[in-house]
Amino acid sequence: MKRISKKDLWLFLAQVVVWGIVILALPLATLLSTHDLASSKPSFFMAWGLFHGPLIVYFANFYIFGPYLFFRRKFWWFALCNILLLVAINNRFFVGYTMLKERLPEIVPGLPQDAAWGAFLMSILIALLMDIAIGAIAIGIRHFIRTNQIRQQLRDEKAKNTEAELAWLKNQINPHFLFNTLNNISSLTQIDPDAAQDAIAQLSDLLRYAMYETNKKTVPIQGEVEFMRNYICLMKLRCNEKTEVTTSFDIQQDTEIAPLLFISLIENAFKHGVSSSRLSKIDIRLLQEGNQLIFNCDNTNYPKDDADRSGSGIGLENTRRRLDLMYAGHYQWEQSLHDDIYHVKITLKIS
Repeated sequence: MKRISKKDLWLFLAQVVVWGIVILALPLATLLSTHDLASSKPSFFMAWGLFHGPLIVYFANFYIFGPYLFFRRKFWWFALCNILLLVAINNRFFVGYTMLKERLPEIVPGLPQDAAWGAFLMSILIALLMDIAIGAIAIGIRHFIRTNQIRQQLRDEKAKNTEAELAWLKNQINPHFLFNTLNNISSLTQIDPDAAQDAIAQLSDLLRYAMYETNKKTVPIQGEVEFMRNYICLMKLRCNEKTEVTTSFDIQQDTEIAPLLFISLIENAFKHGVSSSRLSKIDIRLLQEGNQLIFNCDNTNYPKDDADRSGSGIGLENTRRRLDLMYAGHYQWEQSLHDDIYHVKITLKIS
């Protein structure tokens, strides 16, 4: 059995209050004008006789006929149920007509008998039109609420899917840079054990940040900058004296961005921009200007051969996808290759 939510309960109570105001408006007006409780009773019975039929039609269509027939496209059953309901709640007019026909000569001497038939038709026509209008209003309100609920469910599902995809993309980053860093440290242990031990400590800090500090949608940019600096230090272990690495970070203290957003670009710069036998250059800059965050990365371009294509393109695709998910319409991407210098620039509009 489906549990009634608080939202549905409040909606039901709000409708009861509205109908209570409609039915009690005339008796209350009579009471306030006459200050006599007894005189307001006929007004209440008259209001109840006039509105209890539309009230039944409203709640029947809102909670039964609408959800279980109309919105399930069972239109013939919907129409039949409403017709039977209208006949049931308006049978009082047939009784009223009989009484009116018998007593009309006494109430209004000389009035033709046909006047009773005309009064009956007019009264039942007005009642039917009112009931039909109230039923249509009930279906309209239910359709509006149902549409909003469906839209909210779609937004919730989309948000969940986006969060899942972002988590998947970020989880692809962590093993990738971990693999490259471990390779660098492994080669360093044979050359300089002390430096390798320091590198392991730096790697520990990187992993701690990646595992415990990046679980939020956004993180303080100071932590990201420190992470990038440590990562660059570890990646420089693979470089010799022919490689020049320059960095510049000029950011404000109260800025937050998506975690690990630029790390794939830095990784690609070291992977494709460093040669053991030729001069290499990597320039990484992060600058904040007002509400814009500008990331620049320039590196020499030494394409890998077919034997070393592991992970090729994955980092760039992941970065572009994360930007689309988190900063859609609020970022610019520039990418070029000129004179053997690969250039990528990301301009983020941050709040």
